Order: sequence, then C-alpha cells, then structure tokens
Amino acid sequence: MAPIIELVFHVINGLFGLIILALVISAILSWLVAFNVINTRNPSVWRILDVLDRITTPILAPFRAFIPPMGGLDLSFIVAYLVIQGIQIYLLPAAERNLLLLVG
Repeated sequence: MAPIIELVFHVINGLFGLIILALVISAILSWLVAFNVINTRNPSVWRILDVLDRITTPILAPFRAFIPPMGGLDLSFIVAYLVIQGIQIYLLPAAERNLLLLVG
C-alpha cells in the first residue's frame, strides 16, 4: 500500500510543479505582450496565451478576489506562487508521512 501512496503524492507534487511552471510562463508572456515584444495577432501566440490563460485564471481568481492590483501590477501571481510552494514543500510531505503512518 505504501508504494501506491508514494506514487499518488509524487503525481500530486508533479502537478503542482506544472501549475507553477504555467503560472511563471503566463506571467512572463503577459509582460512580453505588455511591452509589445510579442504580437498577439499571431495565431500561434494567441493560442498559447489562451491555453495558459484558461489554466491559470481558475487558480488566480480566488487570489484576485481579495488582492487588488497595485499600480497595474497583479500581485495575485506572487501570492498564488507562495501558497502553492508552501503546499508543495510543507503540507504534501507531512500529509504523506501521516498517511503512511496511518496505513502502517
């Protein structure tokens, strides 16, 4: 039973890593669009931005509800990043240890 629990937590940890990667790429691309480095009229760029927006908007929406933009900067990204990192570093290993102790 222990290898299955370890596999599940490994997959969850990997998903959190992918979410963080999507958040970082989305933030970088939004800065590049804001400074006119990349053109959103390009269909492939628009598709990439659309996919990243569909992935990151549900994650950032709860944070945007209580963190207003300050001077045009969206600080919800930083808070979401810190929360996900905290979950990944502190809560997941503790939950895995406790579940393994509970199972035996």
